[in-house]
Amino acid sequence: MSAVLAVTGATGFVGGATMRQAIDAGWHVRALTRRPQPDRDGVTWIAGALDRPDAIAEMVAGSDVVMHIAGVVNVPTRAAFEAGNATATANVIDAARNAGVTRFVHVSSLAAREPGLSHYGWSKERAEAAVTASGLDWTIVRPPAVFGPGDTEMLDLFRMARRGIALLPPRGRMSAIYVDDLARLLVALAADRTAGIGAIYEPDDGKPNGWSHRGFAQAIGRAVGRGQLSTFAIPGVVLRAGGRMDKFLRRSRAKLTPDRARYIAHPDWVATAGAHPPAALWRPERETDDALAETVRWYRREGWL
Repeated sequence: MSAVLAVTGATGFVGGATMRQAIDAGWHVRALTRRPQPDRDGVTWIAGALDRPDAIAEMVAGSDVVMHIAGVVNVPTRAAFEAGNATATANVIDAARNAGVTRFVHVSSLAAREPGLSHYGWSKERAEAAVTASGLDWTIVRPPAVFGPGDTEMLDLFRMARRGIALLPPRGRMSAIYVDDLARLLVALAADRTAGIGAIYEPDDGKPNGWSHRGFAQAIGRAVGRGQLSTFAIPGVVLRAGGRMDKFLRRSRAKLTPDRARYIAHPDWVATAGAHPPAALWRPERETDDALAETVRWYRREGWL
């Protein structure tokens, strides 16, 4: 009988890639979903959401490992961040404990390192605190910027690069990771139930000291076939003003909120070198230039680019 993996966020970008790799590795996945999903071999879909303890309990029932990937990244209020990240994580932890499932893999964010910077970071730090106090055999993974086929967060940057330009945050550095490499780490942590217990990992693509914003934009430019881009760094004060304006104009539909502007303007989103997963467990396999090119091919096949 296959081992059973309970997954939140399986209908999303990172969760979908992780579910595919878990199935390929022989897991049976029990996945929470808000909307009806097509039947799929190796998956039991559980109707519900993270604010429904009954649905979460059904998802974790009979599971060997619980993996919590779902979360919110751009909602209008601090309370909404708390509900979608901190409270939701507590609900999944409670369900795991009640079901007697001890192995818990939690996907967080580098933003949790800076809880005073944004509501998002604060809520992710609150979620991590619930995990570390849970008494479970937990591992926390803090991905940096994740890219790959199906991603919508970086799509606008690829579209700008196709036109030969890139509007960037103020000067700073970042790390990145290809979604399939991240998914492979998560599945490895589920498979080895003693690996990384009590650890907080910050994986990346293996580039020492991360990327400058301009350097990563130029890598995207190469992937779309534009060579050198004209790059323009937006000053932090202008970025924050844009966040206030977008929230005023589009209210709950705003993409660049003040909270998101503060997050984007932070100069250091580089994965901590000492927090990388051990090489015996995982290392990135895909070169970033190749992974970006594969992302571009997918965008073009789907008509996104």
